Amino acid sequence: MEQRRPGLGARARYWFDTTLARGTSALVGWLVVVCLALVVPASAVLVWTAPHAPAGLPGKLAQVWRLTGETLRLGGTTGTPLRVLLSVLLALVALVYVSTLVGLITTGLTERLIALRRGRSTLVEHGHVVVLGWSEQVFTVVGELVAAGANQRGSAVAVLADRDKTAMEEALYSKVGPTGRTRLICRSGPPADPAVLALTSPATAGSVLVLPPDDSRGDADVVKTLLALRATASGDGATAPVVAAVRDGSYLLAARLAAGERGIVVESDTVTARLIAQAARRPGLSLVHRELLDFAGHEFYPTSHPSLVGRDFGDVLLSYGHASAVGLIRAGVPWLNPPARTVIGPDDQIIVITADDDTAELADCTWCVEERLMAGPRPRDTRPERVLVLGWNRRAPLILREWGRNAPPGSVADVVADEDETTVRTACDAGGADWGCVHRRGDTTRPETLYGLDIASYDSVVVLGQDPRPGEAPEEPDNRTLVTLLVLRHLEQRIGRELPVVTELTDDGNRPLAPLGPGADVIISGKLIGLLMAQISQNRHLAAVFDELFSAGGTQIHLRSAADYVLPGQEASFATVVAAARDRGECAIGYRSHAGTGRAPGYGLRVNPPKTDRRRWTTGDEVVVIAGAGDGHASGSGSVPRSRDARHERHDGDRDGRFGGDALAGDGADPPTR
Repeated sequence: MEQRRPGLGARARYWFDTTLARGTSALVGWLVVVCLALVVPASAVLVWTAPHAPAGLPGKLAQVWRLTGETLRLGGTTGTPLRVLLSVLLALVALVYVSTLVGLITTGLTERLIALRRGRSTLVEHGHVVVLGWSEQVFTVVGELVAAGANQRGSAVAVLADRDKTAMEEALYSKVGPTGRTRLICRSGPPADPAVLALTSPATAGSVLVLPPDDSRGDADVVKTLLALRATASGDGATAPVVAAVRDGSYLLAARLAAGERGIVVESDTVTARLIAQAARRPGLSLVHRELLDFAGHEFYPTSHPSLVGRDFGDVLLSYGHASAVGLIRAGVPWLNPPARTVIGPDDQIIVITADDDTAELADCTWCVEERLMAGPRPRDTRPERVLVLGWNRRAPLILREWGRNAPPGSVADVVADEDETTVRTACDAGGADWGCVHRRGDTTRPETLYGLDIASYDSVVVLGQDPRPGEAPEEPDNRTLVTLLVLRHLEQRIGRELPVVTELTDDGNRPLAPLGPGADVIISGKLIGLLMAQISQNRHLAAVFDELFSAGGTQIHLRSAADYVLPGQEASFATVVAAARDRGECAIGYRSHAGTGRAPGYGLRVNPPKTDRRRWTTGDEVVVIAGAGDGHASGSGSVPRSRDARHERHDGDRDGRFGGDALAGDGADPPTR
């Protein structure tokens, strides 16, 4: 078949493209031709149509040349050929000079803008917060720091990660939203490089947070970053307070040593496992933890009032109208839920839960306590518990151990997971002899696996996402968890009973997709650790408070039946509940209404209600208290706060410490040794 010959237009375009491909000289030539083709005819029209145009042709041509020269900045001088040539030469020299100058300025500005876009300029800030690393916690941490700085003028948050600066800014602004008064600054580069780390001015920062990367080498990178911080310290060795997180407990000691005396290290896997285990035994507890860790809710604050010196702590519990006293800071050591007869000393600070640090105002609330409505003690429920664990990951052994530590004797944990039986059995055998563990191998995403279980016989269900396998997409564990929850929801509908389900997810964006009942316990491990780190970075005294609350045998947060405190069906003030809890050796800090468990956003939970708040209490209502780790009726509280050495002994003994550095020992303490 005869090939069709290209048209004239196609050949012209090909010829033009070929000339352009010859380089700069061709581009300049075409520029001259095009300019002359436009300027010369236009100049001729202007000359020939001018009212006072020269009479002869030579004069008109000279005028055309003059206009062309002025337009193209080629001089436009008329006269002898040498004079015209020199004029053109001078014009070309001036043109080259100006063009070169503009090019140099443009190149310099472009390089500077590129450097700024790459995030390579040094910060000149003081009192700012530095966030090192990029992981699932970064959006939570930055969001909480922005909320904490909402009432502070000139607050700044600097993020340094080995990512593109523009990409980091777009991701943060899309997830965090408007930052208000807080300036968000991103710098690009590896945080473990001291030269790059110096760009964030860590020596002048108010605090530094080190986030663990999402990959398997994250803990080692955290240690390297902490060492880089030490390398950037000033000559006197002073560094900003540091808050870091590691996943694997085997890196905890190294991270403590690298963080130094002013560093706090959070063991994220242990904290997450504790919260999951506590929520499995008392549904709804994760809502309380999230409320206390979120800057948008009520938080812990230290305060002091000279008028309370010499009074008993039991009196202090009813001395605040819009704050809940939960403990003391004595000699720099937090003491949660001290005995009611503990006398407040002149140097003691009172730990309160309140909306802000300026809302803890004194108000005598003893007048609204109605002792006739206070309930008497009820027998302790020692019935063995049954928990179903669906799935397995690196935190599962910690969860089982913590759950079994506080479960009544004879309790049983059934584990259904596609995991080797030896691994599960080893984790269960390490827990103790008071509870049992049964393993059944199976894929929890398959309906037939769950259909073979007696779902109705369990007190609670824990759904865990497996650890990502090499080469697997990061979202795959959450995808499998959502499928498991969907099948579990179908089983609940078949048996006609809604089970208390505790779900672990890695991405907070998947939470709305989870087929769960309203107010269900969803543990977003990265978000909880991010909230915890942000709280500690803003108030370092809280490190020891959270260390105690999340410890294995320390004071903890509990949800207990309201019938243990007030008579069901009666209308009573919250001050009456506080007084009843005081008589039991506990600190009441809120309640959860059974009627409101299905209503967002609080799902019936109210932390730190006014003492004068009156409501009708039902048997399904629960009271949030801070008390000892046991589930029985407390006969009293801890007699003395844990000293530095006692804390070290506890954490060294069971290796369950979550915080290191001055979270355990106070400022200036040496890292504990093992």
